[in-house]
Amino acid sequence: MSDAGSTQGQTSYVIIGGGLAAAKAVEGIREADADSPVTVVTAEPHLPYERPPLSKGLMLDKEGPDVVFTHDKDWYDEQHVDLRIGDAATAIDPQAHTVTLTDGATIRWDKLLLATGSSVRTLQIDGADLQDVFYLRTLEDSEAIKARLVAGSDVVIVGAGWIGLEIAAAAREHGCEVTVVEPQPTPLHAVVGPEVGGWFADLHRSHGVEFRFGDGVERFTGTDEGAVDGVVTSSGATIAADTVVVGVGIRPNTGLAEAAGLTVDNGVVTDAQLRTSNPDIWAAGDVANWYSTTLDTRLRVEHWANANDSGAAAGKAMAGADVTFDPIPFFFSDQYDIGLEYSGYVPRGVTPEVVLRGDPKTNEFMAFWLDGERILAGMHVNMWDTIPAIEQLIREGKPVDRTKLADLAVDLSEAAS
Repeated sequence: MSDAGSTQGQTSYVIIGGGLAAAKAVEGIREADADSPVTVVTAEPHLPYERPPLSKGLMLDKEGPDVVFTHDKDWYDEQHVDLRIGDAATAIDPQAHTVTLTDGATIRWDKLLLATGSSVRTLQIDGADLQDVFYLRTLEDSEAIKARLVAGSDVVIVGAGWIGLEIAAAAREHGCEVTVVEPQPTPLHAVVGPEVGGWFADLHRSHGVEFRFGDGVERFTGTDEGAVDGVVTSSGATIAADTVVVGVGIRPNTGLAEAAGLTVDNGVVTDAQLRTSNPDIWAAGDVANWYSTTLDTRLRVEHWANANDSGAAAGKAMAGADVTFDPIPFFFSDQYDIGLEYSGYVPRGVTPEVVLRGDPKTNEFMAFWLDGERILAGMHVNMWDTIPAIEQLIREGKPVDRTKLADLAVDLSEAAS
């Protein structure tokens, strides 16, 4: 039995998770508490790391694996952090304030952070277990997929979401023949709508990607050796495939929280301080369903900025700081020579009006999603340093003039009435 309990006058912190939120939580704790024991427990055999490079620079072979690590081992040593790498947490006991690990050890905590992240949604169809059918979530996944991106090979991507599009771009830059199967009529249809989704489709088609919209996947076919060689779609078409990458979403890892009796509803439910239904347990990153005071709604966000910001905020709150976690959700993506950033939130059930600023055909434009006269979200494509103005318009919630919003000659700050 291992006991990392607190000594007199100190608080014992335990962080469960091996992603960016966990690393930033250590930073947050150390801002307010320089000496108390901190333990990080992660199932993966790595230091805590960030995931955006997995489908961007690392996949493109423009960056090495070390780019993913938020801090090196020396940093954790300097911060007096006990790293339990490759030893997953199997149970939480809120009454005893302990975490049990796979090796049977227990660690005592005074304050606990759940930064358990999420897992990929998998396809339950014939052939799903064939060799060279991949999902992207871990560093090992990224390296395995990159090794398959050989010029001239046939790559089929299931799902035209952010991950699917980024992998499609990487595969084309490696010279692969790429087909994307997507049941919706455009990429990112539920996120950006048909007009901007159509721009994404045109962008990828201009780089040689083939789309099969309005079609799903029925099964995968394989060789006698057990390797995938084809994708049979719902319409009956067969697409040759040397490699398949499935990107159909993720689900929050709430198993530990549920077993511990915490309130769970599309993630671990927290307040605006990221505190769960147990006053000694916080949650951050993909797994946290937090309350936004600005947007007056609950949010669970699966992007880098949320892990970065919520991890730091949770760490500070655990260490006693007065924290209100209230960012505007933010996301970024790189595809070919396109860089884009998106900020805001469009609630489910709302069909927003889209206002464009600039000409999408130039690949330099902005898009805004409006509910009535109020901006819900905004995105730029290759028009940098505009996100602060977008977020200000969202926070202010003032009516906007659509004509001014669409006019590149008018400063964004003047679009609000």
